[in-house]
Amino acid sequence: MPLALGIVTLFTIGSVGTGSLREPGSIGAIGLVSGAVGIAPRTAANTVASTGATPVPSIPDARLAIPGGAPPLSGLTGYRWPLPKGRLTQDYGPTTFASRVVNGQPFHDGIDLATFCGDRIVAAHDGVVLAASRHFDDVIGWVGSLDRYYKRLDAKKLWMTLPIVVVVDDGNGYRSMYAHFEEVVVKPGQRVHAGEFLGYEGRTGNASGCHLHYGLFSPFERSEIAIDPGVAKRMKLPRAEIGRVDPRLVLPPRPKPRPQPNAAPQVETP
Repeated sequence: MPLALGIVTLFTIGSVGTGSLREPGSIGAIGLVSGAVGIAPRTAANTVASTGATPVPSIPDARLAIPGGAPPLSGLTGYRWPLPKGRLTQDYGPTTFASRVVNGQPFHDGIDLATFCGDRIVAAHDGVVLAASRHFDDVIGWVGSLDRYYKRLDAKKLWMTLPIVVVVDDGNGYRSMYAHFEEVVVKPGQRVHAGEFLGYEGRTGNASGCHLHYGLFSPFERSEIAIDPGVAKRMKLPRAEIGRVDPRLVLPPRPKPRPQPNAAPQVETP
């Protein structure tokens, strides 16, 4: 299956240089961040308690719950664009530089949409909020333990360097991930409907401008996507995450936006 047409299924850790990776900082779901929205740091010991949310089963265990793996994309309906007037500034798939690696090449595991700082981001699908802050790593599909990663964040006081992320269980076997908010207005455990306001477009994350990174994955997916080994080692992260889906396969068609001659792509650098 071509990479652009569905879940990434072939993953090989390649030799991708770490380029402009920087310290201090930490890579979360998307990359290094520099936000200013005040949310109390969470430690490895109080991960669930600090969110006030119902404990979520660990991703590796949840993946084993359904023998058939992820539900087929053909059954996914009811999606809408989370940034309705956003320009597509980076597509899903191979890219120039990223911390995810597929077949030895850097790979962007979602799509980036951009309008302006403070624009309203809405839910792409009905669902229940699992995370809505910088405390999201437990529910985004890391394959392996995050204990060493959390200890590093605690020791170096890096919790405020993580992106502000909303993760929603879409109720169909998939989860939507929205990243780089300036501020969010939803809370874990809250039920949302497609088109409901989630928060404001921002640039929390190592981003060149305000935008939204939108990703889609199933906790039941059996394929994995590699993390650049240098990044994983330095950040003490697991070496893989659950395979992602191209969100454009479930989003409705829409007219091409008018050309923006001065619009530069928003880049996330790990």
